[in-house]
Amino acid sequence: MTVAAPTLTLERRLLKDFDLIIALDEVGRGALAGPVTVGAAVMDARGSRRRVLDGLRDSKLISERRRPEMAERARQWVPAFGVGWSSAAEIDEVGIMRALGLAASRAVQALVEQGASLERTLVILDGNHDYVSKVHPVPLTVRTVIKGDRDCASVSAASVIAKVERDNLMASLHPEHPAYQWERNKGYASSEHRQAIREVGLSPLHRASWAIADAPTLF
Repeated sequence: MTVAAPTLTLERRLLKDFDLIIALDEVGRGALAGPVTVGAAVMDARGSRRRVLDGLRDSKLISERRRPEMAERARQWVPAFGVGWSSAAEIDEVGIMRALGLAASRAVQALVEQGASLERTLVILDGNHDYVSKVHPVPLTVRTVIKGDRDCASVSAASVIAKVERDNLMASLHPEHPAYQWERNKGYASSEHRQAIREVGLSPLHRASWAIADAPTLF
């Protein structure tokens, strides 16, 4: 089934009432190891008049081979971008939803440090649950958008930027923990990853509070 390309239709409409949009999307929520990562992409009125990148999609719909190039193009396309992280230890300590909020708040803060103002700014959050408002230290105006990563080009850009950042991190950790094959599975529940856990146990980068033994194998 062919999935329609994302557009800037919603962003253009919302920018009639706001000066800036910050689009957020997360990756790594379901992994067994490594951080959860949130990408943030800025969109303003000028940027929303630009043509959407050819081939831009939710990161899950872009092949692994093509993602790095698309992420680089997305970084150049949006006015600004940021990435926020929450570690496996934080996930164990505060739970996945609050950890998502921490990562999202850090992604927003990265944009603030680049000069973005939060006044008259709307945060578009992929999904149906606002996990960032209660965590961020200053008030945010948040709109959740179901399938935002599929339909909204700014969220798609945030998605692919976050995915490539996290994949690169997990691949860089492979030499320290080669048994788990993170350069291939990126910390998700592949059969080889599960087998390594059975043979050598958990690393410090695993989410030890999770019922990892019961997690379904994804690929």
